[in-house]
Formats: sequence, C-alpha cells, structure tokens
Amino acid sequence: MPHINLPPLPGLVGLLAARPDVAAPLSALAETLLRGPSPLTPGQRETIAAHVSRGNGCEFCAETHGAAARELGGSDAGLEPLLAIAEKVRVDGRSVSEEDVARAREAGADDAAIHDTVLIAAAFSMFNRYVDGLGTTVPSDPAHYAQHGRALAEGGYLR
Repeated sequence: MPHINLPPLPGLVGLLAARPDVAAPLSALAETLLRGPSPLTPGQRETIAAHVSRGNGCEFCAETHGAAARELGGSDAGLEPLLAIAEKVRVDGRSVSEEDVARAREAGADDAAIHDTVLIAAAFSMFNRYVDGLGTTVPSDPAHYAQHGRALAEGGYLR
C-alpha cells in the first residue's frame, strides 16, 4: 500500500500520474538517458537500468527495465565491465576506480559509454528510491512487465 494517496497505477507510473509537473522532466531525463544519443545501444542502457534497480531491490523498475532490455535485444558480454562500474555507483560512486575504468576501456568502452553508464546508474538509484520510498504498488503478474517493457521499447518515455 502506498504511503501517500496515489492513483491506482503501479510503480513510477502512479507517481508520475500523481505529479504531472514532475512527470515531464523525469520522463525527459529517462528518454535522454535510455534513448538519446549514446555509444551504448538502448538495450544495453536498459540492461544497466535493470541491473542497478535489481541491486537496489526495486522490483518494479528491475522487472520493467529488464523486460524493455529483452525487447531491445538485451546486452552482450562486453557490457560486464560497465555493469561492474554501475554496481559501484549504485552503492557508492566514490568506489569507482581507475582499474574499473581501464577494464571498461579494454572491453571497448569509450569516455561517452563510461559517462553514460555512471549517469544511468546514478539516475536509476534516484528513480528506485522514489518508487520504493513512497511504497508504490508492485504488480505480481509477469505479463504486466512484459507489456510495459514492450511499450517502453517501442514508444520510449515521452507520452
């Protein structure tokens, strides 16, 4: 049960419906991070968002972005060093080391890919805390996430 009065919509969807003034900039941020110009594919960026959300225990975001990543082709083995950086940012950004960055570079990441990884990890930690901090509802039916992930993969974050 949500901690405040929200529309009967799950996760971030309910929060954004409750606060249209917040919805526009947060949706624009998600669109920029996950669909804007980047050396990382949308599927890779959704994978980073899902990874961070899973680590933060945010079921709604982890399942939603995991489903979007699957719709978009997911990730590849070269993403592992970037996921390691994202994990460190999720816990404490100061723990990202030169060695972490060197491993990402060895796997083919450039400055923009490393930048985008850090920014996605930081932003999704904020999104996760927003969703969970207000106790939003979490669907139990996996079909919900598949449908929502497909809609995000096809239509993005601006609606």
